[in-house]
Amino acid sequence: MKSLKLVILVLLLIYSNMNLSQKYDLKNLMGIDDSHIVGDTIMLEQNTLIAFNKMHEAALEDGIDIKIVSGFRDFKRQMLIWDNKYKKYTAEYKLSPTKAIEEIIRFSTVPGTSRHHWGTEIDIIDASDEKYKDEEDVLLTEKYENGIFTKLKKWMDVNSERFGFYLTYVNDKNRKGFEYEPWHYSYKPVSVELLNIFLNNDISSIILTTKMEGKEFISKDFIQKYISEFVKGVNPVLLP
Repeated sequence: MKSLKLVILVLLLIYSNMNLSQKYDLKNLMGIDDSHIVGDTIMLEQNTLIAFNKMHEAALEDGIDIKIVSGFRDFKRQMLIWDNKYKKYTAEYKLSPTKAIEEIIRFSTVPGTSRHHWGTEIDIIDASDEKYKDEEDVLLTEKYENGIFTKLKKWMDVNSERFGFYLTYVNDKNRKGFEYEPWHYSYKPVSVELLNIFLNNDISSIILTTKMEGKEFISKDFIQKYISEFVKGVNPVLLP
């Protein structure tokens, strides 16, 4: 039995030290294949989940219950988010297709390009006060800056980086791309290399072959801008 445990331990050690490019292929990075994801109620990449659990325990000692409201998100889910928003903006708000797409990408990614596909990203709230259950929408900036999640945000400002988590879309006027998201953190030890692997793929082809609403209105110029300003428009410490 001891020898079997030793073999398993060695195999796990070898696997954990593999180059990430050997573990992840494009289907993983696009959220089509979730073989890199672990967990049941909380679904994340393995190392990210371990680090989150440690951070969660530390926060509990300070009276904060970090709850993940969005971790791993697969391709189908991201497609549903995109399609629903596109239909809403064009049908209900009467926006032109181009304007609808511009509005969508303020906060939502093109399916297949979401960092949430990687399992390294977490959108979080503080569940220590059940008043959050009365909120219609919890992921709003004002709730973190001067609201029910202010204590969480201050705790994360001081502690998150020692667990490897960095704010992804920082509040920097010089940063382009997605809007500031005080709830969205990335596990840097894994996500930096995954972004590098992702950028070495033909992202234009990924977008152009995705069967999403409004795709016919997405130009090559849009794609180049999307890559440079949105895919790369993250906290500088999270860039390869």
